[in-house]
Amino acid sequence: MPLVLLVLCLLTAGLGIIPIKAQTTARVTLTPSQTTWKTVAYQLDADNGMVAGSRDLSKIVEHTFNTYVLENDYLKVTLLPEYGGRILSIIYKPTGHEELYQNPLGLPYGIDAGNFYYDWLMVYGGIFPTFPEPEHGKGWLVPWAFEVVNQTPDEITVSMSLTDDINFARKPGKFDTGVTGLEVSFYVTLKADRAAVDTALVVQNPTSKKVRYELWVCTTLAPGSTPGDTRTTDGAEIIAPVQVIKMPPWWPATTAQEQKTDTADVYTFDKLRMFKNWADMGITYAYPDMQDKNFWGVINHDNQEGIMRISSNDVTSGMKMWTWGYNSIEVDPFKQPDVEKRPYIEMWAGVTSEFFKRTSLAPNAEVRIEETYSPTVGLTNVTQASRDFLANFFADDNGTINLQVFSVQPQRATVRVQITADAATIYEQPISFDSAKGSEISERIPDGAKTLTYALIGEDGSTLLTGEITLN
Repeated sequence: MPLVLLVLCLLTAGLGIIPIKAQTTARVTLTPSQTTWKTVAYQLDADNGMVAGSRDLSKIVEHTFNTYVLENDYLKVTLLPEYGGRILSIIYKPTGHEELYQNPLGLPYGIDAGNFYYDWLMVYGGIFPTFPEPEHGKGWLVPWAFEVVNQTPDEITVSMSLTDDINFARKPGKFDTGVTGLEVSFYVTLKADRAAVDTALVVQNPTSKKVRYELWVCTTLAPGSTPGDTRTTDGAEIIAPVQVIKMPPWWPATTAQEQKTDTADVYTFDKLRMFKNWADMGITYAYPDMQDKNFWGVINHDNQEGIMRISSNDVTSGMKMWTWGYNSIEVDPFKQPDVEKRPYIEMWAGVTSEFFKRTSLAPNAEVRIEETYSPTVGLTNVTQASRDFLANFFADDNGTINLQVFSVQPQRATVRVQITADAATIYEQPISFDSAKGSEISERIPDGAKTLTYALIGEDGSTLLTGEITLN
């Protein structure tokens, strides 16, 4: 073996990386890389507590992290194990746009305010698990162990793992789960034929005791952004199939946007779907929870590009939403380094309905959460979703029924669309999928029709996705 190749093999083995085949022979690739991140200067203790008085707004420093890039024809996905075990970036190649938010300048905030486990926080962005405490938990800034689980030309799975042996002495009293010993692994899979990232979050309790804990997945979303300049804009809409939300009364300008119900702190969910209507920062929760709905995300109507999380939500029935408020778009972090507001939409999936509502995991038990994160194009809303298809089925004021469809597998074999009105077929044709702009079908609604349905039908006759509308 030539010396250079021998050295490369030894280095990659030492990093836990399977040697990577050349780009010309692999349909999915995994490549070690690096990224840099700017923050204001600060100093931490050995246990990640903020050194008093160390934050220096006059000085900007750069941090260099090792990353791993998963890539196929549709996606470029950057993983950052050593700072919170996160998916840092998802770039959708057909449009060249970024779907996740990355903070251009990190600013430690909330110092000594009692709101976070380490009594301070700093936003970087991406998608990452938070446990065993709420409010970003313990693992958001520490290294997670990286491992290649499976690697073939058609599919690569990696994991980022962390064991909770963390005990921060100066934590605020409300963070009281203690050292749980829970083992958490975040599996990330990219397949050659899929324009989506598939994940599995596995939590194991290897101890002989029942453990109190919380588990959330935090996502910072800014779909349709320019890479390197990620931001949520006027056109951003939260897509969530919930009708009512719970909001604490801490930000009255935000709660004032919605109509109260007869239940304390519970409101209809209408105006706050649009980012531009967030008059201030705020917390909202799906109420009482996701109620078996299997998707949520954000669509940027400026370019009809979105990012959706699809999951059965049988475990993650909780959903939280947060923004800094619409005026965050006015903040220039480099000119205003003391302002922590940033323009993104934060959405969370949780095993409980709200922060600080604990659940428990039995001795030697395991929890598994499977998710798909799919970019979308050409959808103005989502009414139904599976891990392979997303659809928007709606009737307009012109008497037309419309079906917008995005396929996670654009090169999939023939799929037929069937649309019926009161059980009579009014449209049935094969559909092709355009990964750059989606696919749309429109058909005139027959006079007097009351019930409209659609079905995506596979080559074997199976129903892949379906939906129904009842007209007034």
